Amino acid sequence: MIESFTRLRSQSLKRPTRSLDRLLHRTLFSQRSKVRVIAATIGIVATSFTLASCVTNEEQGTPEGWEQIVPDPVPEIQAMVPEALAQRGVLTAGANPPFPPFEFKDSSGQIIGVEMDLVRAMAGVMGLDFSPQEQDFSLILPSVQAGTIDIGASGFTDNEERRKNFDFIDFLYTGVQWAQATDRETPIDPDNACGLTVAVQRTTVAETDDVRPRSAQCVAEGKEPITILSYETADTAATALILGRADALAADSPISAWAAERSEGRIEIVGDMYLAAPFGFAFPLNSELTPVAAAAFQHLIDTGDYQRILAQWGIEEGLLDQALINEQPLN
Repeated sequence: MIESFTRLRSQSLKRPTRSLDRLLHRTLFSQRSKVRVIAATIGIVATSFTLASCVTNEEQGTPEGWEQIVPDPVPEIQAMVPEALAQRGVLTAGANPPFPPFEFKDSSGQIIGVEMDLVRAMAGVMGLDFSPQEQDFSLILPSVQAGTIDIGASGFTDNEERRKNFDFIDFLYTGVQWAQATDRETPIDPDNACGLTVAVQRTTVAETDDVRPRSAQCVAEGKEPITILSYETADTAATALILGRADALAADSPISAWAAERSEGRIEIVGDMYLAAPFGFAFPLNSELTPVAAAAFQHLIDTGDYQRILAQWGIEEGLLDQALINEQPLN
């Protein structure tokens, strides 16, 4: 699996940071520049109709059948926890909702999402409680570096530039994936998209590294360019697809999948994921906590809790089969 992702990455352009991760993944996924999805997520209100399953930043949030998975402490891993953190007893993680399904708020204002579930489970293995801390995206990594929070968990792409100052425990490989309306008669082919209208979240990889270069290539070949509808948030880009303003949506793969899941059958995924890159939890460079958390993450993989947590959020592609720090195996 790791080899296949390495091959995918070698074909891709370098991803910007979530301030191009969210304003690149701003996953519906300002990181892949600030990938922060403000307002709703994919569920989608139009003047002509309302989706009953509308997903907003103020919603029940968790998918049907979701249950909280918090493993019991593993003594040998718990014994490795740095003393100051063990005495405090609470693992803190900075997050910048909304960025569903990775992090967003439910109707009571609690931060939920797949990253929150994963870090909470890791904390359980280490014998710790978990406390997510809402922060502006631009402040999360400085807070990790300053030690005011333990982890950055907000859709961070693990890349070489960030590794100069942080270590990352990778938890998922994501890439660009397109979606179309399910009632479309002619299937969309991202490799033959000249003349189409494509909705994207502004300054994400889907826009900067995928759709705009494709459009430029169309022009170079004497074909019609792609009409690019750039939106501030991924939910508004998905809305454009549902309302028929766009032929396709291009977004990070978990975000496209989340949109399809919450669209009541109006959106479907087309084609494979590409431009793959890892999302990771950020730790201070050479922190004593990093190998402990990586061991806890490996325990989640070994027990199947990792796979179960992601499956609850509809994520079934890009999973790891072993824990990685900066894309390198623990041993």
